Amino acid sequence: MRRRLTGMVLASALAITTIFGGCKGSGSAGENGQIVVYNWGEYIDPDVIDMFEEETGIKVVYEEFTTNEDMYPKVSSGAAAYDVVCPSDYMVQKMIEEGLLEKLNYDNIPNIANIDKDYLESAKQFDPDNEYCVPYCWGTVGILYNKTMVEEPIDSWDVLWDEQYKGEILMQKSVRDAFAVALKKLGYSLNSKDDAELEAAKQELIEQKPLVQAYVIDEVRDKMINNEAAIGVIYSGEAIYTQRENSDLEYVVPKEGSNVWIDGWVIPKNCSNKEGAEAFINFMCDPEIALMNFEYITYSTPNKAARELIEDEDIKNSKVAFPDKDVLDRCETFNYLGEEYDEIYNNLWKEVMSK
Repeated sequence: MRRRLTGMVLASALAITTIFGGCKGSGSAGENGQIVVYNWGEYIDPDVIDMFEEETGIKVVYEEFTTNEDMYPKVSSGAAAYDVVCPSDYMVQKMIEEGLLEKLNYDNIPNIANIDKDYLESAKQFDPDNEYCVPYCWGTVGILYNKTMVEEPIDSWDVLWDEQYKGEILMQKSVRDAFAVALKKLGYSLNSKDDAELEAAKQELIEQKPLVQAYVIDEVRDKMINNEAAIGVIYSGEAIYTQRENSDLEYVVPKEGSNVWIDGWVIPKNCSNKEGAEAFINFMCDPEIALMNFEYITYSTPNKAARELIEDEDIKNSKVAFPDKDVLDRCETFNYLGEEYDEIYNNLWKEVMSK
């Protein structure tokens, strides 16, 4: 789930294909009330697509991606025309800066009123005037640990450097996520551009490497459920799922702080059916639809009206799904740091992996 899954195919009812060479008025994806949606794997309840098609008469062509970095070149090159895409915060910022997105017409998205104002305010970190992006899901990054394999409660990133857990630690196979852990451990911003701070974080990751069982993305979920590791860095929505499967697992956002992220719906400049795209976004903001998606993917919803509809009191009041303000106050959202620092981070990560 979230941006982290491998892009598993949804129900066969979803047509998964790529529409090439489209643009407004080109007579491709926009004809016959059709939209092309590009989303993370397993990041929507398949029934929602059917319901949208039935209610609006708009056909959905649905395609999945695995990472923001896989999605970006397909959108930026114009080689494929999508009507709705679901990037993450820092990627939304990058796409705005590069002029890749259409401004939203909120007259066509009245259900935006269901989105909690706190999340719209948070989204201003990457979409300053809330002109381009409607929040869809959000969550935190933290530590998942097995209470039968870890002697004491965890509250710090320091445990990922503890020799007693050598071979029992799972780290994220992701440049920004891995560096975020090291930077926060050292007391720095996860958006650091300071050369000395980045070098120190690199050294931390190199020192940690002999203790790490594996650098993973999706695998952390199954490995932790199956007691194959004691500690793993994980996304909160995944943590909720694992705890349902294994009651010995506990999730914590470390005291040094972490990442709080937002994924949202945007409309690319080369879309073929902007009004259809806005109808889709509006549908996703309907409380009952948002609730269906929340229950399916287990990532937190910014839809206040949907949260009020949650019947399971445990999940409705879950501190993993909906952490307290003091937890969120010590978290940061990833910023797009520019191509120069993309390259710097990538080169530092290559150094870590080469050791």
